[in-house]
Amino acid sequence: MTEQSTATGPAQAPAEAPQAPVTGEAPAEAPASVAAEPATESATPEAPVAPAAPKDRRALRAVLRWTAAVLVFGAAGAGTAYGIGQAERTGLPGLSTRSDGRWTYPVLAKPALPPGAPVPFAVDNPEGIHYAGLTQLALPAPLGSTPDTGLKLEKDSEVSVDTFLQEYEGSVREKVKAGFADNGLRQIVARGWTTPDGTRTRVYLLRFHASGFADTFQGCGYDLAGVKGTEPDPAWDKARAGQPAPKPDGITVLRESVPFGDEQTRVGCVQSGDIQALVLQSRKGGAEAVPLHQAVILQRQLLS
Repeated sequence: MTEQSTATGPAQAPAEAPQAPVTGEAPAEAPASVAAEPATESATPEAPVAPAAPKDRRALRAVLRWTAAVLVFGAAGAGTAYGIGQAERTGLPGLSTRSDGRWTYPVLAKPALPPGAPVPFAVDNPEGIHYAGLTQLALPAPLGSTPDTGLKLEKDSEVSVDTFLQEYEGSVREKVKAGFADNGLRQIVARGWTTPDGTRTRVYLLRFHASGFADTFQGCGYDLAGVKGTEPDPAWDKARAGQPAPKPDGITVLRESVPFGDEQTRVGCVQSGDIQALVLQSRKGGAEAVPLHQAVILQRQLLS
């Protein structure tokens, strides 16, 4: 190379000088035994010692490139299990400090699929059919919460249609029930908990025969039991805009209108392929917005 030829020059180094090792490391300094001795009057002047060749940075750059590649592929390989509940505080909308009201969830992981089953929204599954068990897709309870014993759960956390419809006003129950029969509702599972601040959460997942049938259920469009009225959550649009890509599409977030009674209810609906999720949170004195925003985003990611 040009740099090496410039560094060595035409003169040759003394024969007893050791050869530089061929490695990616910087060459070691010459041992003291080969240092030039003082010249005598009768000695023939020796050729000037050539300066050491510059450090070869190519090997170092190669090491750095391979290290970066290993890190990238390692991160990609861990894509099936992810710690959303333990993410940086800025990883969810409007949440920047530990005092922002966010709950701590267990590390979330997408469930294993039956052999040969595609993931939702893959090239060979554009309708977003979910082949995992419905209970495995439901958002787990946050740390420090207690199970909601008021939920009437059956085997494998299933709930009957009549039990689920208790969340809605009596005047709309027959209409919704008829819609379930006409549009291929297959299964409903539920999970509920209460956090130390008194917030009661219920998560329902409804599985239909196909995504076209799931679209017919407007869980946030019906009157909720004991709720005078609902309105769009004004904080949701800002929260959604602050969410890193991919954006949490297919989510509707509402809050009980002011004035409310002893408690306030917030509701979130998540549509994902053949599954609809309904998330309800109620709390005396008023339900906070951040826990519901967090819950619907995490539930959406589990269904993605």
